Amino acid sequence: METIVAIATAPGRGGVGIVRLSGKQSVVIAEAICGKLGEPRFAKFSNFRDHDGEIIDSGVVLFFPNPASFTGEDVIEIQGHGSPLVLDRLCQRAISLGARMARPGEFSERAFLNNKMDLAQAEAVADLIDSSTEQAARSAMRSLQGVFSDRVNDLLTQLTALRMYVEAAIDFADEEIDFLAEAAVDEQVKGLLKVVDGITSSAQQGRLLREGMSVVLAGQPNAGKSSLHNQLAGHDAAIVTEVAGTTRDILREQIHLGGLPLRISDTAGLHDSTDLVEQEGIRRTQNEIAQADHILLVIDDNQGMTEKDEQIRSELPQHIPLTIIRNKIDKQAKSASLIQEGADTVLSLSAKTAEGMDLLEKHLCDSVGYHPEDEGVFIARRRHLDALARARHAIEMGYNCLAGMGAGELLAEELRQAQLALGEITGTFSNEDLLDKIFSSFCIGK
Repeated sequence: METIVAIATAPGRGGVGIVRLSGKQSVVIAEAICGKLGEPRFAKFSNFRDHDGEIIDSGVVLFFPNPASFTGEDVIEIQGHGSPLVLDRLCQRAISLGARMARPGEFSERAFLNNKMDLAQAEAVADLIDSSTEQAARSAMRSLQGVFSDRVNDLLTQLTALRMYVEAAIDFADEEIDFLAEAAVDEQVKGLLKVVDGITSSAQQGRLLREGMSVVLAGQPNAGKSSLHNQLAGHDAAIVTEVAGTTRDILREQIHLGGLPLRISDTAGLHDSTDLVEQEGIRRTQNEIAQADHILLVIDDNQGMTEKDEQIRSELPQHIPLTIIRNKIDKQAKSASLIQEGADTVLSLSAKTAEGMDLLEKHLCDSVGYHPEDEGVFIARRRHLDALARARHAIEMGYNCLAGMGAGELLAEELRQAQLALGEITGTFSNEDLLDKIFSSFCIGK
């Protein structure tokens, strides 16, 4: 493989900046820039020179020989001052000596290709960097350490053993004993489904930690959406006045509830308007609502559910979970509550006094099945959940074929399909397009 180079530290100025090299020519290139390298994994102070011998910078250089390195290749880290100009000059010097600029995620991709980590662990590198909460960071580290992969591999081992047994039983179909009719086979298949469900539950928690939840506040003007937004945000992010239509654009805030990342969007009030600016705000509100994970329809509790509120609710997307927020209960000295009114979930609160906010925060976490106390969670992505769902469907289909028709051949085939689906998670089975898509989302230098 070609030798690659990239800046490994974040863009901008800093006290320290790192340029990373990986590949067969790393040592030759590094010695041309830094002089003789020191012992592997020991920092050596050096001057970094250009092709004329002029000193570009000075700092330390570290050598990680293959295969005991992040990528499994010879890796060099040149650590100098964090000036973007200096770091760029070091990269250009390495390129002039035969390296090329790394693609986004190419260092992690090489680590995967050289069996230094599996695909789920490689993705966890990017997820750890992108973590926005302490829980997300800890879960990403669990995935990086192989917790997720170990559970998937254990499941694959069980799947393989059962598939081998089923195929062996098919080969001895002429024997008097029907091996596939034994209760043990039935129990093993049910056991596999239970294991898949357990992994899926943890993966769903991990996906929420990684991607968070998008909540949109919708309703008529002056219902108290901006006050509710400010309570959730913990500061006065939105302007609050008695004038209807104060909010004319989407106001977004990123917070977290017990470790769950939450994106709140305060929107323009939904009503008929001839004002061009308000019309544009309403159009943007409708677009924001269409992309939400959860909608909070805010109404004025003193007026109750008006005809206009009913109209707004009828026009909201039916597939997105909805909670009706009866705001301003402080005006009638009512208590906060969370009740079910027919098909509607109704939460009464006061955005002004904060009464009922604890109910709302717990309700939002419960609505997506998030449990902040779960310490066994590992970070996961939508593609992992999709693979687990396909594996479960295949195992269930195989079970039905065996139970309904005694078709061992179909069970064996469905178990094979489940193996392929699970193999996509760790990269045991993966196609080139999938790898390109995954690693292209990484930052350059990682």
